[in-house]
Amino acid sequence: MKKVIAIVEDEKDLNELVKRYLEKEGYEVKSYLTFDEAYPHTSDDDVHLWVLDIMLGDKSGFDLIEEIRSHAPDVPVIFMSARDKEFDRVIGLEKGSDDYITKPFSPKELVLRVNNIMRRTYKDETQKVVVDGYEIDENQRIVLENDRQIELTTKEFDLLMLFVNNRGTAFPRDQILEKVWEENYFGSDRVVDDTLRRLRRKMPNLSIHTIYGFGYRLG
Repeated sequence: MKKVIAIVEDEKDLNELVKRYLEKEGYEVKSYLTFDEAYPHTSDDDVHLWVLDIMLGDKSGFDLIEEIRSHAPDVPVIFMSARDKEFDRVIGLEKGSDDYITKPFSPKELVLRVNNIMRRTYKDETQKVVVDGYEIDENQRIVLENDRQIELTTKEFDLLMLFVNNRGTAFPRDQILEKVWEENYFGSDRVVDDTLRRLRRKMPNLSIHTIYGFGYRLG
């Protein structure tokens, strides 16, 4: 099951940019543009991490974190601010934030910080799922069939998890290439077909369907 991140940011373009990067990383994202939009959701029990802008009109992220902490004292919070002031950092820490990032920032840097906090906070959670008769442990990067381990390469496992975490979603080859091989890959998109062919050979019961002229989908 995907981890849920809630963003509260009143700059619409930045809100949408951060949302896209986090979704690309595999998170489910709830986004709010104002304090009033976010406030009723501070008691939501399905949010695994909050990303809060400090300045929210006549209110602030400091007000929101107090509400969040009253309901969920252990849920991590990251503050964003255009003000690189030691005062804000200290207040944020006193309020119980886990990190602080100053605008302007690289979305990739925020994603790295989010990933690090999520790993630390939820490291003890088992992430096992059964798909088409295969037991997959995402943390240990192990695939079992009837207690027999199936040996997968790094990219075969990454490709498998892309489909498993987004079951029912159809991906074109170029998007698979971007998500699994990332932006610095300069080879042919045939590597997607070749890797998938090996994955199907090793896991023949896996219901990955070819969508001709488009790409692939699990389930």
